[in-house]
Amino acid sequence: MPFRAIVVLALSLWSLFSSLTLAADTYPTRGIKFIVPYAVGGLPDSVIRRVGQRLSDRIGQPVIIDNLPGGGGIVAGQALLGLPADGYTFIFSDSAMLSITPLVFSKVPYDVKKDFLPISYIAKAPFFLAVNTNVPAKSLDEFIGLAKSKPGEISCGSSGEGSLHHLTIEAMQISFGIKLLHVPYKGTGQSVPAVVAGQVDCVLAAMPSLSGFVATDRIRVLASASANVSPLAPNIKPMGQGLKDFDYAFLLGVIGKPGTPQIAMDKLNAEFAEIMKETDIIQKLALIGVEPIGQGSEAFKKALDMDAESLKNTAKKAGITPK
Repeated sequence: MPFRAIVVLALSLWSLFSSLTLAADTYPTRGIKFIVPYAVGGLPDSVIRRVGQRLSDRIGQPVIIDNLPGGGGIVAGQALLGLPADGYTFIFSDSAMLSITPLVFSKVPYDVKKDFLPISYIAKAPFFLAVNTNVPAKSLDEFIGLAKSKPGEISCGSSGEGSLHHLTIEAMQISFGIKLLHVPYKGTGQSVPAVVAGQVDCVLAAMPSLSGFVATDRIRVLASASANVSPLAPNIKPMGQGLKDFDYAFLLGVIGKPGTPQIAMDKLNAEFAEIMKETDIIQKLALIGVEPIGQGSEAFKKALDMDAESLKNTAKKAGITPK
């Protein structure tokens, strides 16, 4: 190869290497958008608005929140799939969009495993079993015994048909050999006041929805719907302890498209990992019933896969089919 050609090739390779290094050092060069598949004020929206501001401060670029509710996340999912995988637009959601929507909707216009890519595992939001104080059960074991003695008579409120709360009620019945009367409501804004008023005996809800009523002795929290003790309630027994695949919580994180640049994934994961260690963020999330995680793509994918499989099995055993 002539000397001149070698020089030209070397300069070209140096230029390419320099541009790649520069890209890694400068990403992001503009604002990052997070599409939230629920209305303003919902759990994913509340989380990303708290951690998104810190992300913006750290990267020196604006973080834009775009709420696109509808169809259990289908509207947001289609919006993301219509955009390039350039590392500047993502979905921020709970796991229900990927794990529950395909179980309750017969026509989902995408394949959640092929068309989406878990990026960052930000946090999780456990929820808890609570009873009206007139219910003669002061522990999970007493509640199970009471339900067994009155099959189908103990009523339990959920956030609606096909919700994670509903599926957890079904899992409780399967795992503990009990029969409960499921009463669906339109969110915890209805189900929690119903248990406080004694219209239902028990409810599944996040701790912030329950804590005020616990403090005034109007309801009693018996257990979390988790496999392990929650740092949000270290004295509350996890009902999934010792049970296989009994761990029900909303997993919260960043979802992108296959082909998202590794530079973007690495940057977001590094930033979120540091943000989720900050005392101020931990305290802010605790107020809305959220535990920080701050892990990357592989951890998020593994958690989502386990969640989806567990919910699929529960729905099948309970006879819940897509509509």
